[in-house]
Amino acid sequence: MRQADHRSDQEQKHIVSSEHGDNAGPEHAEPVGAAPEGTGAEADEGAGADAVADGGTAVDAVPDEGVVTSPVTARVTDEGPSDDTEDEAADVWDVVVVGAGPAGASAAYAAAVAGRRVLLLEKAELPRYKTCGGGIIGPSRDSLPPGFELPLQDRVHAVTFSLDGRFARTRRSRRMLFGLINRPEFDAQLVEHAQKAGAELRTGATVVRVEQHGPSVPDRRTAAVVLGSGETVLARAVVGADGSASRIGAHVGVKLGQVDLGLEAEIPVPPSVAEDWKGRVLIDWGPMPGSYGWVFPKGDTLTVGVISARGEGAATKRYMEDFVARLGLAGFEPTVSSGHLTRCRTDDSPLSRGRVLVCGDAAGLLEPWTREGISYALRSGRLAGEWAVRVAEANDAVDARRQALNYAFAIKAGLGVEMAVGRRMLAVFERRPGLLHATLTGLRPAWNAFADITRGSATLGGMVRSNGLARRALEVLDRRMDTSSGVGPAGRGVTPRERTASETEDTAAPEEL
Repeated sequence: MRQADHRSDQEQKHIVSSEHGDNAGPEHAEPVGAAPEGTGAEADEGAGADAVADGGTAVDAVPDEGVVTSPVTARVTDEGPSDDTEDEAADVWDVVVVGAGPAGASAAYAAAVAGRRVLLLEKAELPRYKTCGGGIIGPSRDSLPPGFELPLQDRVHAVTFSLDGRFARTRRSRRMLFGLINRPEFDAQLVEHAQKAGAELRTGATVVRVEQHGPSVPDRRTAAVVLGSGETVLARAVVGADGSASRIGAHVGVKLGQVDLGLEAEIPVPPSVAEDWKGRVLIDWGPMPGSYGWVFPKGDTLTVGVISARGEGAATKRYMEDFVARLGLAGFEPTVSSGHLTRCRTDDSPLSRGRVLVCGDAAGLLEPWTREGISYALRSGRLAGEWAVRVAEANDAVDARRQALNYAFAIKAGLGVEMAVGRRMLAVFERRPGLLHATLTGLRPAWNAFADITRGSATLGGMVRSNGLARRALEVLDRRMDTSSGVGPAGRGVTPRERTASETEDTAAPEEL
């Protein structure tokens, strides 16, 4: 652990979410004219209905009184802060990160490598299982700390695409498209890199709320992180990376415009079956609007899952069962069956409040079409850690707010642009999965674009901006969309009746489209 600065204030510069209620079954430039972030709202006790995801915070409420202290927490009671200001300064962390998933570990690493005193709080004991396909695409690989060795279970060179089990076609590449990892090992290794950089890890730490004013907060340069045990941890800046059911996100006021339910199973298979899948993944465009399934091989285990819009729990469960059965895997007993909600932010959703920043799933940052979140977690976590250092150095609220707005500007200028294109792709996919399938399997430029994106040599947003052909193709698809039905940047919006009306067209053989 890095020793605290003893300078005066004037001198110091989420386990698995299950959607049982829905019958889910098993489970750095300055901004020019930047608008202020929304102030958000304090976390309400009703948020406890959401399960905790990605490393994170619990949602159970605790009483305000009886604050318990420890060597790394501030000596604060209901009567207010201690008069021993020198001891208090030693107990104030520069940056506290909540959640030790990819986003939190990346934020902790970025802040610690800058020489700051960093505390990483994690509710669970590590390593822990996380519902996730475990695909590591180019942007994820490029965002890892120097010297990080990926614990790859397989290297993907081929993708089989199918349309609800039909019209399967496999496309191959001589170069690796992306890698596959198991999240427990991957996450634990990221945390180890943060610790080596100087961050201190505390597991079993349940965070219930953040306070930026009141008796627990000694001054305006400090935020208080309240733990379920009653402890209060003080920090100059806080990074919320506590998953899609984030307590810190609720404090910031994160707004969500798209919520999806994913079901997943880890299925051990015999060597003969594992060999058939080695180096190849399956992506199946599913029967519900916006749904798809996947098979990711990881040695002697296949990660099999499906995802669709929340509210379709029973249909999603049936899709999962049918998908596993037609793959010939129904006779194998899964070691893990789980469910998880993914949540995408709205364009106007805040990313900060005072000295608190959010990143990764806690900020609703993920690709809306594929719901890929690891690369978004790694990239936003790194940015959050870097800007949290500057927030921690801010001597007043105005400077802290300026640095937080710069963080939001950096996110929106990069990941925000990619998310906007992803929403447009989702809207197309929800209405015309057959067209998308035919394009990817029948047109070499489309396949090359897919390969470039997965390898990290291009991004979806960058391709649309710089490639005239890709931009015109998406514009044509946009014009074909019936936007009056509600499909568009907000995601979701295809009704069952609309799906039925387009069924014949969407499920035709690719050669006919």
